[in-house]
Amino acid sequence: MSALHDGIREKLRIRRDRLPHWQFGGSTYFVTFCSARGSLPDAALEQITKNVLYEHGRRAVIHFGSVMPDHCHLLIQPAQAPDETWHDLSLIMKSIKGVSSRRINQLLGTTGRVWQEESFDRIVRDENEFLEKLDYIWWNPVKAGLVADPRQYKFHINPLGLFE
Repeated sequence: MSALHDGIREKLRIRRDRLPHWQFGGSTYFVTFCSARGSLPDAALEQITKNVLYEHGRRAVIHFGSVMPDHCHLLIQPAQAPDETWHDLSLIMKSIKGVSSRRINQLLGTTGRVWQEESFDRIVRDENEFLEKLDYIWWNPVKAGLVADPRQYKFHINPLGLFE
């Protein structure tokens, strides 16, 4: 194999549960994960927002997100680790979903699964796709009938100040 192939192999990881999950170091991902309980109350949406924001600047850059009553969309870019590898998207998502599940169960006085086990993730391939996904996430609360104007939606995750 060539040095190019070796470099790609070091950065590219493929794993499969029910869905395929491709990870390539330095990539941005469009991620969707869904509630296992249907619609969640505002207190739960506030909690998942906090858990996603916790990862921003630690193991990932959160470009933008939206926590909907029954699912969450993120544009997320795993950060480079001190050893110059990339933080694993599946471990970041496991942490976000696991910690938020525990906290949501505490808040609601419930037990059991909050999130479906698997998430959908897609590598964002170029600027046009990034803007398309960003637009989709921004307008999702309007399309769902939750607000008339996306600026009114209080569960957007916007640490970079996009749309301001």
